[in-house]
Amino acid sequence: MASEPSEAVPRPAGQRVPVPSAQEAANAVLAAARFAFASRGYASTTMKSVAAGAGVAPDVVKSLYNNKERLFAAALRLPFDPAQAVPEIIAPGLDGMGERLVRMTLTLMGDEQVRGDLTRLLKSDTAASVTTSAARAAMAPDGSAAALTQLKFVAEYLQSTVVDRVVAAVGVPDARLRVTLISSYLVGVATTRYLLRIEPLASATDDEVVALVGPTIQGLLDPTRRAGRP
Repeated sequence: MASEPSEAVPRPAGQRVPVPSAQEAANAVLAAARFAFASRGYASTTMKSVAAGAGVAPDVVKSLYNNKERLFAAALRLPFDPAQAVPEIIAPGLDGMGERLVRMTLTLMGDEQVRGDLTRLLKSDTAASVTTSAARAAMAPDGSAAALTQLKFVAEYLQSTVVDRVVAAVGVPDARLRVTLISSYLVGVATTRYLLRIEPLASATDDEVVALVGPTIQGLLDPTRRAGRP
């Protein structure tokens, strides 16, 4: 004889739903942020969607992280907030700006903890579900290609928080094209150096990479040089 469905036990009068502690809420927010960034990308993730994923009010996320940039920096445990480095890149002027931008990218992506967190994050089930078959076939034993296929959200982050602001400060023509080219170049170099570890770029010193890549980025930042002209 089938048992009858049990009825929900009513909560005693006056008993409140347990409220998570501040630390529990903070942990839930970071976990939801990592999931959202890996599955939706940086541009499509919002503070509101992270709050919903964490099961907290949007004001809670706002109280912990003033904006999405800082939330991303915390979620990936970045060694510094790239957005805060923008004034240091701009302040000395246009001369040497390309080299400073390259060095900042190398410092960020060269951090072992950042690379470890990024690789673990992007090897999650959610990220893996959108990995192309070609990328899966090319995956290295250490799983670095899994991170490569999802570097779009890192590029989106650098573009929106750093490169956009640097280019806007310089006032170059063809700004959108240049922003995309600079972001693509920087992320491409970082990917080849730190994730794919292709030699001799992988073992080159930061100074060597800055010396070789800096002039290219500098040219894209130069407002006197228009696209398609030497």
